[in-house]
Amino acid sequence: MFVYLVNRVLLMVPTLLGVAVLIFFMLRVVPGDIVEVKLRGDGGNPTQETLDAERKRLGLDRPLVEQFGEWMTGLFTLDLGKSMWTEQPVTDEIALRLELSFEVALMATLIAILIAIPMGTLSALLKDTWIDYAIRIFTIAGLAMPSFWLGMLTIVSLLFFFNWLPPLTYTPIYEDPWNNMAQLFWPALSVGYRYSAVVARMMRSSIIEVLNEDYIRTARAKGVFERLVVMRHAMRNALLPVITVIGLEFAFLIGGLVVTEQVFNLNGIGRLFVQAVGRNDFTLIQGMVMLTAVVFVVTNLAVDMLYAVFDPRIRYR
Repeated sequence: MFVYLVNRVLLMVPTLLGVAVLIFFMLRVVPGDIVEVKLRGDGGNPTQETLDAERKRLGLDRPLVEQFGEWMTGLFTLDLGKSMWTEQPVTDEIALRLELSFEVALMATLIAILIAIPMGTLSALLKDTWIDYAIRIFTIAGLAMPSFWLGMLTIVSLLFFFNWLPPLTYTPIYEDPWNNMAQLFWPALSVGYRYSAVVARMMRSSIIEVLNEDYIRTARAKGVFERLVVMRHAMRNALLPVITVIGLEFAFLIGGLVVTEQVFNLNGIGRLFVQAVGRNDFTLIQGMVMLTAVVFVVTNLAVDMLYAVFDPRIRYR
């Protein structure tokens, strides 16, 4: 098990290095200039000398190889540089918003798991009954309904029926749990509904497939109680693809809630990503892409470890 873990960790290094190289050079070939946006965005008319001086101050006039060397050196020292727009450290810009986005993603994941696992299992065990049809309608609606649209309905409903709106200012959960939950529960619920629909359908399909395997028929032929057949034999194998979906969706939620954050006025990672792209803020975009890559890689590592927990064959190898 230890060797398996070490191998998985070592595979993370070339992946992250590849992402770092790709994002640096891809940004340099994309049209756009942060100096032009910064100095001419509000109708300004700076001279060419002013534009050149600003590019020199930001280091954009240096050779590309020198800029790349500084970027890679900063990565190894965990220094992502400074934002070209706000001139604040990229790590500080990300840290201000990461807590909010991580909490929403975690809450949405917990809501999805609590809804999807029981519903997917029940739908599979009661296949082609009215309960199965009802659950399938519920999940299809979740897939068809955009989370941001559900979020707008949620806000309108809270205002119309209760004359109440969630707080607009983010409060950390360790300072005021009530205000924190009052603000973040609703976006987490909106996102978690769609999330649960994906997981529930995967859970249903996986259990139906596993229940047709030979070892399930053998366990039933031996007289094992149906509950033990489902819980001990079927569920452990059926959860493997479900864990993959949960992990990928969680990683996506860290930086992918762009529209939902706009609807609920949340200043999270997704909103910062849009702002950085709109301003052509290279250093901030690079830092956020690396954050997203790290989240996906670490999540995949955690999923692989859970595979080893649920499947002894992986653990023994």
